[in-house]
Amino acid sequence: MKKGLFFLGLFLLGVCLSAYGQTASGIIAPGAKVEQLADGFKFTEGPAVDSKGNVYFTDQPNDKIYKWSVDGKLSEFGDKQGRANGMYFDNEGFLLSCSDDKNELWSIDTSNGSHTVILADIGGERLNGPNDLWVTPNGGIYFTDPYFKRAWWTDRPEGVLQGGQFLYYITPDRKSVRKVDTDLKQPNGLIGTPDGKRLYVADPGVRKTYVYTIQPDGSLTDRKLFAETGSDGMTIDNKGNIYVTGRGVTVFNPAGEQIEQIPVQAGWTANVCFGGEDLQTLFITASEKLYSIRMSVKGVR
Repeated sequence: MKKGLFFLGLFLLGVCLSAYGQTASGIIAPGAKVEQLADGFKFTEGPAVDSKGNVYFTDQPNDKIYKWSVDGKLSEFGDKQGRANGMYFDNEGFLLSCSDDKNELWSIDTSNGSHTVILADIGGERLNGPNDLWVTPNGGIYFTDPYFKRAWWTDRPEGVLQGGQFLYYITPDRKSVRKVDTDLKQPNGLIGTPDGKRLYVADPGVRKTYVYTIQPDGSLTDRKLFAETGSDGMTIDNKGNIYVTGRGVTVFNPAGEQIEQIPVQAGWTANVCFGGEDLQTLFITASEKLYSIRMSVKGVR
């Protein structure tokens, strides 16, 4: 009888929290709802936050990058951006992008829009199609290189060009690149912890997300299954919770337990990042739109 009353109490607590706009996880700000910020795009992707809290994101099919400023204004940052997909700001403030028009990695100077190519090929062969990347505290870069056929690829052979779909690491001096996991089917979203000790990589090809231990030389060890789900883009908050995307946004605690599901009214949720001056707003790129929701937790740099 006592056990029954206990579970009834938990149920009623959940009902009350829901009624007041709160969730059991506590990571969403009380009363906060997902809000549509902008629409009219073709497919939004790659949200990345700069040092001030401004969020840059892409409309890949239209080959544009947009900026959502901390004062809530949308502007077009630039077009002809190499069909930018996943993006991330490096430690020097340059916007790194997986620009898969020519299967390259770019470094973009947001002060003037100019760019340099970080990586154009490996062994003289183009990459498959760089998808997402993350920068370590010491400046190393991890990136995924799956193959997803693009309509704009008119001058390259079809299919995988690198002998597989791999996870790579670029050294902090950007002089060397190497494979760090060749046992993935179709790696996609990834994010690391701010202390540079762990890396999370999604493999939607097998509907799984893995966690690795990062070694000082950038190699990865101790791969473990983190969650039985893949993901397009990913982010992390200051509590170590991992946010994965696809059908809305699903949140897992550091132990790999699902603690939250954030529904998004879109056919596909592609990516997420924290932004705003206090890094306490979650920005969500989803199909033709950009959304946000106010959080109780914060993002990390």
